[in-house]
Amino acid sequence: MTKLSDYFDYRVDSQNAPYMEVFIKGMTLLRIPAVNKGTAFTLQERIDLDLDGLLPPLVSGIEQQIERLYVSYQKLKDDLSKYQFLRAIQDRSVVLFFALLERHIEEMVPIVYTPTIGLAVQHFSSLYRTARGLTLSAQNIDRAETIMSKYPLNDVRMIVVTDASAILGIGDQGMGGLSICIGKLSLYTVGGGLCPFQSLPINLDVGTNRQELLDDPHYLGIREKRLEKEAYFELVDKFVNAVKVTWPKAIIQWEDFTKDVAFDVLSRYRNKIPCFNDDIQGTGAMALAGLLSACHKKGEELIDQIVVVVGAGAGGIGVAGIIRAGMLNAGLSEEGVKRHIYVVDVHGLVLEEENLEDYKLPFAQFKDIYQSWELKNETPTLLEVVRNLKPHVLIGLSGATGIFNEQIVKTMTEHHSSPVIFPFSNPNAHCEATPEDIIKWSLGRAIVATGSPFPDVNYQEVNYQIRQGNNAFIFPGLGLAAVIAECQKISDGMILESAYALADYIEVSNDGYIYPPIKDLKKISTFVATRVLAKALEDGSATRTDFIGVDLLKLVEANLWRAEYLPCRYAGDSDV
Repeated sequence: MTKLSDYFDYRVDSQNAPYMEVFIKGMTLLRIPAVNKGTAFTLQERIDLDLDGLLPPLVSGIEQQIERLYVSYQKLKDDLSKYQFLRAIQDRSVVLFFALLERHIEEMVPIVYTPTIGLAVQHFSSLYRTARGLTLSAQNIDRAETIMSKYPLNDVRMIVVTDASAILGIGDQGMGGLSICIGKLSLYTVGGGLCPFQSLPINLDVGTNRQELLDDPHYLGIREKRLEKEAYFELVDKFVNAVKVTWPKAIIQWEDFTKDVAFDVLSRYRNKIPCFNDDIQGTGAMALAGLLSACHKKGEELIDQIVVVVGAGAGGIGVAGIIRAGMLNAGLSEEGVKRHIYVVDVHGLVLEEENLEDYKLPFAQFKDIYQSWELKNETPTLLEVVRNLKPHVLIGLSGATGIFNEQIVKTMTEHHSSPVIFPFSNPNAHCEATPEDIIKWSLGRAIVATGSPFPDVNYQEVNYQIRQGNNAFIFPGLGLAAVIAECQKISDGMILESAYALADYIEVSNDGYIYPPIKDLKKISTFVATRVLAKALEDGSATRTDFIGVDLLKLVEANLWRAEYLPCRYAGDSDV
């Protein structure tokens, strides 16, 4: 088995007890966040590892450290300060960071990921403190293999990479995209149990078209316009080839690529290296699970739903695509699906026309669909689509604040007793409608879930808890299964199975809500990983065929990394 790092490795002694073997001592050891335990180093460890006198005398365990840090955390006044506080802990002690995050997961996930991560991305250069992950650009891409071979983690199994072209709802953020990858991998570990010493955030700095960044004297990224077309894909090709050579078992998750390249990147590499795009496939699986949950709540079938997806970017088309796969799998014909899923973009209903982007073609409608409609202009607007199609489901991934207005919500409610309305755009400022408005306009009848956290809504003395449709319910379990199975590809079947697994978890948990609470993230991810692992073994995506026939739940649980301090022993003193 590959050693985790030249600085440390996990081992078991002759009594089968786990410990951390370290290859460094003294102050250097305290500067390596993977092994630094701070005041939790025992007296004997301090003596053996040349730490004696370098730390305060009191030996305090991880629970005391968490308590002390949480007191300081609660005193911070704004979310960005809390983000910086948590990142600083992560840069000092990885185990302590994840232990703290795990204890306060509902409170802190919105800080280390959405919505606060959007602010961290925007302020990346001014907030920058400590190196983490890799940045590859035109300046160093020809040295990518050498750079990766010298990275201090030897057994990388999960890479989250972005070109920062479409970060959340805030667009091109250049070098700042690295923060989104760091945040995503935090959820892989706290939610999915992925070993943080086998994960790597990477930013492909291909330049930026955001003038305010190019003009900012403190901006840390490449001060050039974005690479495009052949030059862009030449750089990405070199990145993928370097990963294949250096870490042949690594899974790549493409993160926040603009719709102009996201679909091309996925199709170009999905058969060359195990990879998936969370914005396209993870968002789609999450949305399908929520829709299945809503159907169960209404006592209706998926194939009976008319669905309107607003937004034709990576997220919108991804959601439409996975719902389409779910309807086909449920027995609906291709033509039937065409009449059940409608996509609306900035111009209105997506129609068959010349020069339509390839990724929109499966959802482009024939013009005969609206020939009998009364229209103001040539292309049907969202309101005209809702008024004439009478959809059961309205899903927003447009980033267009307030587009689900009162007239649209009331029109949905006129046609259905329990309309399903999911404003999934994030951060909150870009949400298609607030839950409070949707519930008020629908007279409390709408089934609502959002893409970012919102407070509960009290309407007519009834409390409505607003649950979040979070990709974190999908990607940690999906990624963990792919890592355990050492997948050669991430199949469509694995993606669809992750949606079914989440929907089944929601039904089994039976708390009456469309999505589960974020505090269940580890249980959810374990459930999803077990099901996806089974699908990977079934459809041939997995290379670990020796897992066929074993208890997969026990296998997944045995592979969960835990945020706990292990005894540290210097390599020369190890008892193997």
